[in-house]
Amino acid sequence: MPKSSKQKKSIKTEKKVKMLFQGSKGMHDILPSEQPWWDKLRKVSQEVANFYNFSRIDTPILEPVEIFERGTGMTTDIVEKEMFTLRTKGGDRLALRPENTPGIVRAYLEHGLSHLPQPLKLYYFGPFFRYQQPQFGRYRQFNQIGFEILGGEDDPIYDAQIILISFRLIEELKIKNPVVQLNSLGCKNCRSIYRRKLQDYYRKLPAKICKDCRRRLLVNPLRLLDCKNENCEKAKAGAPTMLDYLCPACRNYFREVLEYLDELNLPYNLNSYLVRGLDYYNRTVFEIFSEGQSIALAGGGRYDYLGEMLGARKSSLSAIGCALGAEAIIEVMKAQGIPGLAKTKAKIFLIQIGKPAKKRSVSLIEKFYRVGIKVVEALGKESLKSQLKIADKEGVEMALILGQREVFEESIIIRDMKSGAQETVPLSKVVEEVKRRLR
Repeated sequence: MPKSSKQKKSIKTEKKVKMLFQGSKGMHDILPSEQPWWDKLRKVSQEVANFYNFSRIDTPILEPVEIFERGTGMTTDIVEKEMFTLRTKGGDRLALRPENTPGIVRAYLEHGLSHLPQPLKLYYFGPFFRYQQPQFGRYRQFNQIGFEILGGEDDPIYDAQIILISFRLIEELKIKNPVVQLNSLGCKNCRSIYRRKLQDYYRKLPAKICKDCRRRLLVNPLRLLDCKNENCEKAKAGAPTMLDYLCPACRNYFREVLEYLDELNLPYNLNSYLVRGLDYYNRTVFEIFSEGQSIALAGGGRYDYLGEMLGARKSSLSAIGCALGAEAIIEVMKAQGIPGLAKTKAKIFLIQIGKPAKKRSVSLIEKFYRVGIKVVEALGKESLKSQLKIADKEGVEMALILGQREVFEESIIIRDMKSGAQETVPLSKVVEEVKRRLR
């Protein structure tokens, strides 16, 4: 029978509604099928953090905008182009955190964490937000694992330890052939000399760099080295390198970092144009890549001036940290055929037939829960045949069959799924009997 015009209109409206309720661009769902990789990443991150004595910290997703304007930098892409901001009813300007380092330092200063034994080692795992073009391993809502060392002495050993813990996490996930790229950005003194040299170089070729870089030349020349524009990549090939302008103190510091990495046998390459693109970095900066991948799995560096930028009383707060991109890591794990965390397999399947059996099943499952035996079921199914079929697919060792007769007699049938042998036992003793058979 042909559909009326009213019916056709209703179908079109329904389709339109379905299309309206899609996730926002760059905001992705992590579905049950994806969770084994996330579970593995969370588990390994926590194990690595615990081994190296890093304590968990969780900061708010919303932070004052000024924290990132002051810390991350007004002329960075993150602050200029990528922050999600809002104004509260009270007039406060807040941002969905695009990164966590300024928030960590804010928490350190606000809660007087300098009174704890120093240095303080912290780690986190959580969501961040940037308005960026979604691509491989990058989303507008994304997750990072971070490690930070704050306070204490300004010692190169902590630079090496942050690089080490990032590397170990990637290595523990079985990702192939990670390698560290690193550079030094020097201190305020030697960097100011390098900035002038960089400006002198780029002023000779304004037509060969992009519009953004012509502006960066005036306000933040180090960002010229971070531009991914094809012409700008070519232009930086002849640019002066920071390593040639390090002061003696920064040169010795960087040399010690490399000596620690050599002692640890960590593979690394010097990258004279690595700057990381954030205003608070000084001295050591690094990124870690995997074989055949162009996107960094981890990146970080020293940020001794960030405390001062955010109002610390001391002129400098010794600090170094890193962040690892969870989505990028998981994409690489999948590409390299690395499995996620296997689910604990149940050995028992509970079959129930009839309403009295279904009611008794609920409390029986809880008894198994209390002794730590995982039980799977299909409480929505009615027939013995369909439930046995599911039990067979689950690959369990035993099926417990509870029907109306068994409920009346306070008994239950234990079926060996391999041999098909069955035995009836008292319902009150089934937990102990199952425990005995599983030993």
